[in-house]
Formats: sequence, C-alpha cells, structure tokens
Amino acid sequence: MLQATKLEEILEDDGIIFLTYGGFFTQSIIAGMTEVLEKEVSETNLSMKISHNIYIVFIELAQNIMNYSKKLKDGEYFDPKGLIYVGKQDNDYFVTSQNIISQRDKEKVEPILQHIQTLSQDEIRQLYRKVRREGKQAHSKGGGLGFLEIAKKVSSIEYEFIPLGKDKFYFKFYTII
Repeated sequence: MLQATKLEEILEDDGIIFLTYGGFFTQSIIAGMTEVLEKEVSETNLSMKISHNIYIVFIELAQNIMNYSKKLKDGEYFDPKGLIYVGKQDNDYFVTSQNIISQRDKEKVEPILQHIQTLSQDEIRQLYRKVRREGKQAHSKGGGLGFLEIAKKVSSIEYEFIPLGKDKFYFKFYTII
C-alpha cells in the first residue's frame, strides 16, 4: 500500500505528483483543488478518459474525507481533516486519501469495500445502476454509491483501517486509474 511517506520515493523514481493536500476539507477547498488539478492534468496532455476518471475519483475521495471525518458519536466531532494526493508512477495514475473515521463509519464502509473488491467491472456497473435506480443510497453518507462510482473508474482499489484508540481508525484508501 502506498503511503504518504513514499512521496519522496515516487519523485526520485521520476514519478509525478499533480496535487497534494493535507488539512481541513470544505466544498470550496475541494472546488479550488479541482481547478488546480485540472490545470496540472491539462499540462500533461492526458486522454479525456483518464483525466475524467482522475477528477471523479479525486472529488469522491475528497468528499469522503469531508463527510467521514466529522462525526463520532454523542455530540463529539472530528474536524474534517485528511490527506489526498494525485500522481503518476511508472505508467499508473493514482489517487490516494487518508483520514480518521469513527468505528461506526468503518462498520458501514468496510463491508461495501469488501464486496466491491469481489466484483468484476461489469458487475460493478450493474450494481451501480441498480443502486441508482433504487435510490436508497443516492444521497446518504453510507459509502455505497460513491465507492461504486470510484470502482467504475479505477483498475485497482486498496484500503486499510488502522486502529487509533477507542472508536477511531486511520482510513487509508488507494486507487490506480
């Protein structure tokens, strides 16, 4: 699993980091980062399909950081903080995110990600259409539709949950586009 401590290795191996951001996430910050990402990606002359996929994955992961880093329980809140970076190493483009989530959110997200990893791209598209038609998770913060959207756009998903104490986990998410 690629970790933030390996950014230097990527750069030393002639990798490219298009965007790195760590800190507080809001919709306006995500919009600003998307503009920066668009500029960086346009300068590399990527195909429309790859650049579109990078944008979609970036936006979904940034919104996940903003949504899942907030609530704990009983009125306690995390700040919506995290780390996200977009880059290229060898011939692969990637988007990676890291943030702290609650036990409750881990219990929602983990089974969805486990299930997605068992599906083919065709099955992911079918499940995505089914979930959209049913509308159950279209506007919820349950991780279903957003992770399916990501899975449609990438060739690989890896994730891990590292315990940080009572009811908190460090959630690392890595995609290859």
